[in-house]
Amino acid sequence: MNLNQVTLPSTNVEKAVEFYIKLGLHLIVDASPRYVRFELPNGDSTLSIHKVDHISTENIPIIYFEDENLDVLVKKLQEKGIEFSQLPKSETWLWREAHLKDPDGNKLILYKAGKNRKNPPWRIN
Repeated sequence: MNLNQVTLPSTNVEKAVEFYIKLGLHLIVDASPRYVRFELPNGDSTLSIHKVDHISTENIPIIYFEDENLDVLVKKLQEKGIEFSQLPKSETWLWREAHLKDPDGNKLILYKAGKNRKNPPWRIN
């Protein structure tokens, strides 16, 4: 199997589009104001945004985007006005992570894990 896409809810698709374009995603489907879809800079997965009237704050997903130059990326995004709740930090699970939220409160983590993404020292086979 291959992950095709993740779809996030949004109460304001137009505002979400601006945010994800700033984040570096490329808009490939525009059925505004109810639905849009982005292509990521690398890989085959896509991200879509779907219009909703209300977003639940319970059991929300966390979306992870990996970038080899995490610290540089975070600095560039800050220059574009994107705010982070956690700047890049090396975690005990051997990933370096920065945390932020999109305009609808969906939690995003930008990270760098390298080989530890799928092959940490504690991996079971």
